[in-house]
Order: sequence, then C-alpha cells, then structure tokens
Amino acid sequence: MSVTGKPTHRLSFEEVPSENGSLPEVKKGTDADAADMSRMGKKQVLRREFRFISIVGFICILQSTWEGALLSNDQSLHNGGLAGTVWTFIVTWGFTLCMIASMAELASMAPTAGGQYHWVSEFAPPSLEKPLSYMVGWSSWLGWVSGIPSCAQFLAYQVEGLVLVNNPDAHLGELWQIGLLLFAFLFVTFGFNIFLSHKLPLAEGIILVLHVLAFFAYLIVFWVMADVGSAKTVFTEFSNGGGWSSQGVSCLVGLVTPIWCFIGPDAGAHMSEELRDASRVLPKAMMWATVINGALGCVMIISFCFAAGDNLESILNTGTGIPIVQLLYNVTGSKAGTSVMTVVLLVLQYFSAITTIASSSRQTWAFARDRGFPFSEWLSRVDPRWDVPVNSLLLCLVVSLILGAINFGSEVALDAIMSVSNSALLFSYIVCIGCVRLKRWRGQPLLPRSFDLGRWGAPLNDAALAFLVVAFIFSFFPEDVNPDAPDMNWAIVIWGAMWVMAGSYYYFGGSKKYVSPGSLVKNM
Repeated sequence: MSVTGKPTHRLSFEEVPSENGSLPEVKKGTDADAADMSRMGKKQVLRREFRFISIVGFICILQSTWEGALLSNDQSLHNGGLAGTVWTFIVTWGFTLCMIASMAELASMAPTAGGQYHWVSEFAPPSLEKPLSYMVGWSSWLGWVSGIPSCAQFLAYQVEGLVLVNNPDAHLGELWQIGLLLFAFLFVTFGFNIFLSHKLPLAEGIILVLHVLAFFAYLIVFWVMADVGSAKTVFTEFSNGGGWSSQGVSCLVGLVTPIWCFIGPDAGAHMSEELRDASRVLPKAMMWATVINGALGCVMIISFCFAAGDNLESILNTGTGIPIVQLLYNVTGSKAGTSVMTVVLLVLQYFSAITTIASSSRQTWAFARDRGFPFSEWLSRVDPRWDVPVNSLLLCLVVSLILGAINFGSEVALDAIMSVSNSALLFSYIVCIGCVRLKRWRGQPLLPRSFDLGRWGAPLNDAALAFLVVAFIFSFFPEDVNPDAPDMNWAIVIWGAMWVMAGSYYYFGGSKKYVSPGSLVKNM
C-alpha cells in the first residue's frame, strides 16, 4: 500500500526511475528530487536547470499580471467600469492567494510535471481516482494549450496598434491580418522553445528584471504625465455595459479579465522536473510570484484607471484596437514615446507566450507519459539532442493554429479562447483542491511536505473552492445580454468538443491504456 492508501504496482516502461547518481550532470537534482521521482515512479529525463530566481521569473512572466491588466482590461471596463475593474482585481488577487497556497502545498507533496491530474490521482477517493485524474488531465491540457493563441493574439493586436499610431491611415483591422500575425507569432515562439530551450532559465531571470523596471516606467508615465481622474470616479462609479440584471452580475461577468491576469499558478508545477530541489523551492516560488505580481498588478490597474479618467469611452472605442496604446498616446502626445512603451510591453508579452508554450508542452508530455492521449508513445518521446519534448511541442503548435484560425471568422474569438482557457484550468483547480479538502474533512493523513498550511489548510481550501466555482460558472457568460450568434461566448462549444473527444477515446480503449499516476506511487 502507498502512503495515500491506494494499492500500488510497478510497471515496466519508462516511468521506472534511474538512480540520481547515474544521470548526466545537467539532469541531476538533489537527493530529495531523486526521492520524489522514485516515490512517484518516474524517470528523470529532463534537465534540472531552473533555480529559485529563474522559476519565480518563469511564473511571473507567464502570468504577466500587470501587463495583462493593461492589455485585457476592455472586458472588465465594459462590465464593471473603472470601479468594477479595480475592485474585482483586488478581490481576485486575495482569493488567488488562497488558491495558490492550496496548490503550493500540493506541489510540495508531489512535485511533478503532471501537476493537477497527478495530485487528483494521489488524493481522490480510490473508486474515482482513474476517471477523475483522466478528466483533469484533459481539462488542464485544454486550458494550457488554448492560452497559447490568446497570448499570440495580444501580440498581434499590439503590432496593429503600433502601426496605426504611427500611420493612422493604414488599412488594418481586417480579421485575416490579425490571423496571419497571430500565426507568425506562434511559429516564432514555438521556434524559441525548440531551438533555444536551454536559454529559457537565463532569459526568465533577465526578463524578470525588465518586468519590474518596465512597471516603474509605466507608473512614471501615468503618475507624472496624465491628467488623472477623481478618486470618486475610480473607486465608486460602476458600469453595466452588458445590460445585465444587476451591477453585481455585470462585475462577475467582467471577472474574465482579472482571472486571466492571475491564471496559471500551476505553471511552475509543470516545470518541476526541470527545477532543482523542487519540493522545497517550488511552493515558495509560487507564493512569491503571486505576491509580487498581485501587488504590481493592483498598483498598475489603479494607475491605469486614474490615467483614463473621464476619457474612458474614447479609449475603449479607439481606432488602434487596444485601449492601452491609445491611452499612452493620449498621455504622452508622442508617437515615438507611445511606440517605445508599446514595444517594451510587446517584448514582455512575447516571453509570456514562450513560457506559456513551455508549460503547455510539459503538461502534454507528462499526460502522454501516463498514456492519456492517443499516440502517447510518440508524444512522450524526448529527443536527447534537444532534451525537450519536441513532439509534444508540435502537438501544441497544431492545436494552437486550429484555435487561432477562429480569428479569421470572428471578432470576438479572443473572448472565447480566453474563456475556455480560464474555465478549463479553473475546473482542474477545483477538482485537485477539492480532493485534498475531502481528505482533510475525513481526517485522512496527507503526504509529508516542506510547505504545510497546518490549521489554515481547511479554511484556505474552502475560500479557494468558493471563488473557483463562481469564476468557473461566469467564465461561460457572453459580454452582453441576448447576444447575436457571432457575439456569443463559444467557449462552451470548444469545451464540449474536448469532452466528446476525450470521452470517446476513454470509452473506446483509452481507459485500458491510461496509467493513473497513483498506481505508480511506491510506499517509501
């Protein structure tokens, strides 16, 4: 029996671990890493090149909270107004800390690239372990892979905004133009993850510095150059642009923006098999990254709202297609200044896309390692020439191109893709935190861990679950009441298609091939 109370057995394929001492130097971790991998029945095949600073940088850049607050705020401004945008952002940060504390404890117990689906497999009731972990594996995968085209689309919009600021008469804004730019960014960012993957830890440390310096540069522009609005407007004046039944419902619909800014706390977990001393370093990195990003994000969104002031409508209806670009031009009155500031934001978002792809590919690879996908044997291969899961990267690229193609036919495609990324990841968080909460409620022992929530575990789990359920439900809402077909939130359709595909594979043979991680765990 394992420490989780489930029967265990050994399998003969690649999950059987090798001894830490027999690994190449670049793949070695600590003795604790070797013990964790051995307990979970996994083989060390990836390089452990990440350290505390680089993994904090990885999570911070992937979440890019203050950057996302500037780039994706049009939805919360539409449903919530200035005050709704500020308060939902602050509230979301508070509940996100509860959620990440819960997940950091899980990561300390089982630091694996599988993340949520592995945790569900170890902590779910034995009768539900296999189907639940399978469902969460697919849901987490969809959440991560659908986040990739969203990042690429933000990059495309920024390029369009740059061109229009410098040449207002340029013929841009066509759906096919945005779509082609999106595809170009997908190929460039995936290329980095394949050919320059070993430079990623170094790049994350450097970009983390830019992440902080650029934050202060934007603050200086907003605080010094803008004609700021009144505190009453920013903190008390709400808007119900979607025509919902109440202002409260409108603000809940606008949650898609702050959730997008904080989504992805499990990113570090999916890189844990490339992190030295993962069980100790990863939980701290997850918490520090969220504290840093949340503080920067709250200050930035408040500063943005003060700078927007009474010009909110003109900023939202800007010809540049992106409110922050118009606001920068309004504040600076300079095309050159606006261009420089936008390019800095573009570079940060470019690396956010790179880190999103890295995390998505590791999630794909880990689930394929446990035979959760069709063609799992091919997807789980790691070419020793690259030491990255190239085949999993290629699958993520193909799916990203398919989802990105929606942009060729819909002006609200970004909303749907963001919503499906949010909802799929939120579902995976609900199930994994719910499983550990159930064990606490039953008084069952948890695994040894360096990051222990102690007596705060149950209330933090409860707060996280309450928020996650509400956020999950509203992630499927459209922006406006009674929308036309093109303006619907089509996330539910993408979500449904994924479940049809995953369910069909599971029913027609996948259930026999899928190896739930809990079945590999050894009693240590």
